[in-house]
Amino acid sequence: MQRQFDWGRFLLIAIPFLWLLIFFLLPFAIVVKISLSDTANALPPYVPTLNLSEGLSGITSFFSQLDFESFAWLLDDKIYFLSYLNSLKIAFISTLLTLLIGYPMAYGLAKSPQRWRTILLMLVILPFWTSFLIRVYAWIGILKPEGLLNMGLMGLGLIDNPLAIINTPTAVYIGIVYSYLPFLVLPLYATLEKLDQTLIEAALDLGCSPIKAFWQVTFPLSLPGVVAGCFLVFIPAMGEFVIPDLLGGSDTIMIGKTLWSEFFGNRDWPIASAVAVVLLLSLVIPIVIFQRIQERQREDNA
Repeated sequence: MQRQFDWGRFLLIAIPFLWLLIFFLLPFAIVVKISLSDTANALPPYVPTLNLSEGLSGITSFFSQLDFESFAWLLDDKIYFLSYLNSLKIAFISTLLTLLIGYPMAYGLAKSPQRWRTILLMLVILPFWTSFLIRVYAWIGILKPEGLLNMGLMGLGLIDNPLAIINTPTAVYIGIVYSYLPFLVLPLYATLEKLDQTLIEAALDLGCSPIKAFWQVTFPLSLPGVVAGCFLVFIPAMGEFVIPDLLGGSDTIMIGKTLWSEFFGNRDWPIASAVAVVLLLSLVIPIVIFQRIQERQREDNA
């Protein structure tokens, strides 16, 4: 008997793939094409451009002019390597700081009384109700020499002179941790809230202290939330532009600022596209490898 085609299942699978095709793969293909082009004083500011009116000869000529000069240039100029390296350092430290602050917050949310959880979750996501740009601008008023932080510390007699925080990497760390903290707290809370409390009670009954029970039971079981939250912080922090530009000043070099400078300052779209391609691949490939390793570990443990 011939099975009836399941249109519902087909649409359920096809719609996400169609979404990725339209809003990720096609734009990424365009960026890759521009990265293989050459800079030109034209509109658009690169060559070659595909002219389908010339037929097969136009298509052949188009592909023959593509090259990897932009990627070779990234290897020749150390500013790009330094930008990647500094972005990696800032993103890693920011993610670690966010985890150190966000884990106790998520744990406290998961352990709070049920009647308070909705209010506490609202407080966590409340910053999202305000524009991201306005929130970053607000930190300028807090961190500048005559800002609220320095005035408060001087008023309490803790310091005699204003602290130089604005236009430093410290200000960038503060901005990233503040901006992306909810992205770590929410998935981590979702994991901690679903933990089987009887496992912790069993560990305590078997003689574990509360701290030992946390490190041997709670923390290992919460690792999926930790990993998800760290990815949600680390990935956007790597390509961040607004926070280092407003809070870090000109001395803070990150790949997002370099990318913006190449696109809008130098109008060198092929180089900027090559930077974007390398940035995306440097993020996606390790994540895919990590997921494959996790899948194999789950298969081995099954």
